[in-house]
Amino acid sequence: MTKKLTSLTKNQTEAMPKYVTKWVDIGLATEPVDFEKAKGLVARAYTAVGLPEPKMYHFAKGPDEGFKIFKKRSGNKSRSDYTAGCMFGSMEASWLSYYDYYRNETNIELTDISYMQELARNCGWVYCGETEAIIHDRPEVIKFDDRRLSHCETGPAIRYRDGFEIYSWHGLTIPDEWIKDRKSLTAKVALGQTNAELRRAACEILGWANVIDQLDSTVIDEDADEMIGTLLEVDIPDIGKEKFLFVKCGTGRNFALPVPPDMKTALEANAWSYGLKPAEYVPEVRT
Repeated sequence: MTKKLTSLTKNQTEAMPKYVTKWVDIGLATEPVDFEKAKGLVARAYTAVGLPEPKMYHFAKGPDEGFKIFKKRSGNKSRSDYTAGCMFGSMEASWLSYYDYYRNETNIELTDISYMQELARNCGWVYCGETEAIIHDRPEVIKFDDRRLSHCETGPAIRYRDGFEIYSWHGLTIPDEWIKDRKSLTAKVALGQTNAELRRAACEILGWANVIDQLDSTVIDEDADEMIGTLLEVDIPDIGKEKFLFVKCGTGRNFALPVPPDMKTALEANAWSYGLKPAEYVPEVRT
């Protein structure tokens, strides 16, 4: 056994993809948990770290049901305390994949945490109390985009069997009403988001063309090349005048990008989006 690894062989490097596939599948598993099997694995995890196994086990269909059991059994109403006491089962797949790889493909010296691997393969969250454990089911639905980021345009990206849901837009957690009640998402709501990523997501969900259509806008400059775009000044309620670059991209989709208020031309704004000055910006030739 070696304590330190400084390089990998060709065979070791070529073995990596199979571990990626294996642990992505574990992390995205949605099959119902076998409670009886999971109980034995949880007991093993307790004893592996020198603790007596739980005297009582509970099963929860998801995080909401698990928290209700936690509150009832402990009298503690802090969700953060509950979450802090959890192992995350299948959601630990990302880092456990590294352990699995190095244990099987190298001779590096590692602490035995195979009990964590077995938990990840066989259950969702586990709340670890002193004398009681709450074993959670896996999600029943996990949806994602082509980059494997949690995403769904029509409903929850993640849903548990207890009704707990997470709404996501290309990996970003968003308010559920933006999907469930599209009428609640207006241009004012979207552009009023102080978090830039939430603002971007809200505008994408609403559609940039709709954002511009719902607001008073003035054309500041329109470039002859529609892919360089049009610089607009938009009057946003309760916020004031902001500038946006309205562009048609190579796929034919329209989008708008918030730009600094001192932008004077569409070319200047487009160059700014790439961190360049207009004189440095040479758009690709399109045929």
